[in-house]
Order: sequence, then structure tokens, then C-alpha cells
Amino acid sequence: MTRGSVLVVEDVVETRELVACALGRAGLGVRAVGTARECRAEVAAAPPDVVVLDLELPDADGTELCRELRTRTHAYLLLLSAQADEVDVLVGLAAGADGYMAKPFSTRELTARVQTFLRRPATLPAGPAAGQVTVRVPATRTTVGDLEVDEATREVRVRGALVPLTRTEFDLLHALARRPGRVLPREVLLHEVWHSDWEGNLRLVEAHMSNLRRKLAVGGLGRPELRTVRGVGYRLVA
Repeated sequence: MTRGSVLVVEDVVETRELVACALGRAGLGVRAVGTARECRAEVAAAPPDVVVLDLELPDADGTELCRELRTRTHAYLLLLSAQADEVDVLVGLAAGADGYMAKPFSTRELTARVQTFLRRPATLPAGPAAGQVTVRVPATRTTVGDLEVDEATREVRVRGALVPLTRTEFDLLHALARRPGRVLPREVLLHEVWHSDWEGNLRLVEAHMSNLRRKLAVGGLGRPELRTVRGVGYRLVA
């Protein structure tokens, strides 16, 4: 399937048609379904580049479906939900989502978010590991202390052991690893990783950075340390 394909998973017919129409007008290839069962079938038949997924589906828990999709596809996952509190955002991002929008939302903004995902470098599948992908770029490996970040394979290792990350988590870490010791403001990370300057997305940086720090800690990383510079941003300290 050509790049620019979007699968919309939304059980409310009016919302599903509205989103599909808006994305279609933007020149994207759109398929739209209303259940988790149909979603699984569509992903298996032709994996999309982006999945716009409603968290409130009639036949499955949206967060669990998000986690399942992360093991089945390398598509970007954009969650939609009428429940907009911070806990929902964090749970969704922890399940592997790349972004989150609360209902009601602007179809213009949703289209812009999807197009932002599609502007990221094209990728090739790299097996079933959660969130792992391979990019068409020359081999570039960055080592900082016990941490090794390989841009070519999109792999992160701590003392040789692989630490599985989502696409977005890898992009955040790679941005920091290329400039160890330097403080990167949240706005800079938002621009580099999400290609967005909208300040409303800053909570995405914070949530993904929290997930990244947790995964690196589980992986046994001692040095470098991922530090928060309060009120500014983040840096890797060797």
C-alpha cells in the first residue's frame, strides 16, 4: 500500500464519516471501520501508515487494542477519546500510541496531525518487536556511556541488551543522544519529533519522556542519566 494510507476506527457513524471525508479531501487513502474486529482484519489485509483509533469501541477496550496493534503493525497510532483527563492520555501513550486527541476535535487539526506523522522518514518493517522499525538511512551509531543508539536499525541497547522502544520514544532519545549534555527545550523536541509548534502538544513530550525514562531504567541504564531541567526541557548527562 502506498504511503499516505489511513485506517479510521470509530464506532459512531457520523464521526467516522466526518473524519474519513476530511482525510480524503487531504489526498490520503482512507479506510473506515466501526469495530475492533474489522480493524484487525483491515490491518492484516493491508497495513496502513496511520491508524486513527477511538478508545471507546463496542467490542474491545481501545487501550488494549492499541497495545495489540503496536505488536502487529508499525503504523503510527493516533487515539481519539471523549475522556480527556491526564490519566487517559498517559495510559494510551504507555500502550504505544504516538498521539492523542480529545473529542470534540477539529478535523483540520486531526488532518494536520496525520500529515505530520506521514512527513516522518519512511520506514520498513523490522519484525514483530513492539515499535521497532528500520529506516533507509546510512548507518549512524551514537554511544553515550552504557547507551548505544543505532539510527540505521532504530535499535537502542544498554550494555549490549536491546531496549524496545516505540517510534516516538526512539526519536526523542536519538535527539538527545546526538547532543549529550545539552539541554533540549520541550519546544525543540516537539518541533524535531512531531514537526509541530503547537504548545498544546507539550504534554505529549512529557508523557513520552516519562515512558522513555521508565523503559531505560527497566533496561538497567545508569549512565547517561536522562534528566529533567525543570521549566525548560531535558538532557542526557554522562
